[in-house]
Amino acid sequence: EKQVFQLRAHMYQARSLFAADSSGLSDPFARVFFISQSQCTEVLNETLCPTWDQLLVFDNVELYGDAHEMRDDPPIIVIEIYDQDTVGKADFMGRTFAKPVVKMSDEQYCPPRFPPQLEYYQIYRGNSTAGDLLAAFELLQIGPGGKSDLPPIDGPTDIDRGPILPVPLGIRPVLSKYRVEVIALEHPILMLTILWGRRIYPWVVESFEVLKTSWALRPNTSHSSHSALDNQDTFASQDLPENELLHPPLNIRVVDCRAFGRYTLVGSHAVSSLRKFIYRPPDKKAQHWNMTG
Repeated sequence: EKQVFQLRAHMYQARSLFAADSSGLSDPFARVFFISQSQCTEVLNETLCPTWDQLLVFDNVELYGDAHEMRDDPPIIVIEIYDQDTVGKADFMGRTFAKPVVKMSDEQYCPPRFPPQLEYYQIYRGNSTAGDLLAAFELLQIGPGGKSDLPPIDGPTDIDRGPILPVPLGIRPVLSKYRVEVIALEHPILMLTILWGRRIYPWVVESFEVLKTSWALRPNTSHSSHSALDNQDTFASQDLPENELLHPPLNIRVVDCRAFGRYTLVGSHAVSSLRKFIYRPPDKKAQHWNMTG
């Protein structure tokens, strides 16, 4: 018996990916395979924690078998991560597998099963772990009414991204603004690069002073000529999920600045969780109550 479905692959983010380039970074994209179809996310340059925030829609997926068996045991989705090279074919970085949450045409699209929640899927490269994928997958049966009976895709929309659909509301995490504070690095010939989600902050540094109240990375004014931070706007705040478990790691690279504009990677480090570093300002209302009470 033939059943027709629509697959929605909500590809939000990956973290701690394999560094495929000599720079210690990658230009990753994901390819999603389901039955006889496949689609790719966009390529994000120079990052180990890409936030694709992209919905891939597979229309008219034909499956054969008992409807109830498909609901309980749907086909497996294969997701592969690649590094896009400027010359030659893309380099394989890892693979993971997932099963979609299935909705039959006679079921309601409502909690607790829908909309599906983002989950982490372990990425493997051979026998080694190679990062995590944060995504959600749903397989929706197309009934007699056609696609008009499928649940709508609720924004947000981004005109600048053209035909690329973002992860819909209700599935994408709720975001808040954060800033990062980096404490004292001192070396006259090194460049520090901070990678946080999709943002990259490179500076030649000698020493830094910490502004604890603003969560900002600021150079010492006596060495401001070595930094791109003279303008406060060069270090902007960033939207990150309110759920701390969904925060991307903070990746730090140090490169040696050599003659004739050459750079050599000295080393890198990833802070996998920023949970213990998060500063929460005191509740002014609670303080006022304690003072007056």
